[in-house]
Amino acid sequence: MKTDPPSRYIGEVVYLFAFDLGYEMQRGPLASLLGQPVKEFVVDASKRAPRQLFFYRPQTVRLPPLDRIGPRGPVRVERTVKLLPVGAISIAVRVPFSVDELGDLVVFHDIAFSNGSLSDEVRQLASDIALELRPRIMRPHEHLGIEEAYTVFCLSAPLTSEKPFGAEEWLGQNRRQIAALLTEEPDIASLSAQEADESTARFLSYYGRDLVIVDWDAALLLDEPRHFEETLHLMELANLQLAELEAYDRMLDDALDRAYRDLRSRPLRSRASVLHQIGELRIDLARLSDQLSNITKFFGDWHLARIYQALAARFHLADWHHSIDDKLKTLDDLYGMLAQDRTNRVMLILEVTIVVLFILDLVMLYVQMRH
Repeated sequence: MKTDPPSRYIGEVVYLFAFDLGYEMQRGPLASLLGQPVKEFVVDASKRAPRQLFFYRPQTVRLPPLDRIGPRGPVRVERTVKLLPVGAISIAVRVPFSVDELGDLVVFHDIAFSNGSLSDEVRQLASDIALELRPRIMRPHEHLGIEEAYTVFCLSAPLTSEKPFGAEEWLGQNRRQIAALLTEEPDIASLSAQEADESTARFLSYYGRDLVIVDWDAALLLDEPRHFEETLHLMELANLQLAELEAYDRMLDDALDRAYRDLRSRPLRSRASVLHQIGELRIDLARLSDQLSNITKFFGDWHLARIYQALAARFHLADWHHSIDDKLKTLDDLYGMLAQDRTNRVMLILEVTIVVLFILDLVMLYVQMRH
């Protein structure tokens, strides 16, 4: 079936930014943030789902909208902040658009307003949030780390109303343009067929009119606007999971470097503190793994779970988990080696003490016999 091209593409670009603020956030209710009320996030699954749907519901803050001058003129920017107990926040920024062609959306990838770039504005917002949340965060970071950003192009469906619309047929007819949009390639003609196929390979559709295409740095979501929220929330959680895994991978690198350095340079009496630090880190990472699993937990092979699996594959979450597991195993081996070494030294000290006491006893006995 031939799908006629739409006269205009209408929708919004949603920019997702995940920031790691510290080890953990207090789970108690928070009344307000930046002067705005905090509410529990609620989403209504519109696709086929289990009867007892488990969906993580973080505390959410909707900030006042901002008026900005974007690439296509004045826009009203919507901002939402989600608070996660793993000591992280996710900031979603929504920018509406109405363009003639998909290629016109490429400039929205790294959008800049008349007063500066969106990323700088979001980073300043994250700094303000981190400062206000600092009393509620266990072991907060001194400086705001690098954010994990993801861009979602949300197109309002159906794209055409004159004839029955097929989302998969539309993908087949516009694969190169969609790939150029996802890869931020302004010259569509220069994009190879192989890259176009690879960038759009992971796509999912539930009804004939909806479509989700997932790539590493961006995604395209085609659906009715009232159904955007559930998929966007899932993408936020996956993006935040990636940010947390990267943060803890860096923490493990620092811990391993510090442990090796301490073993080479510090005196033997400091090995007890090294053991204590490694033990605490192992507990922290085990706790993180449980929390990350809880916020992206699904039961059954449903549509949202399939989208999450596609995101996890694109983000290489399994590879990050394996990398962290390997480094944890190295820490475990180091922990066991140090513990055994410490035990051996304690036993050696005890044996030397016994020998010294025995010698002293012989000396005292000899002195008594001489007198």
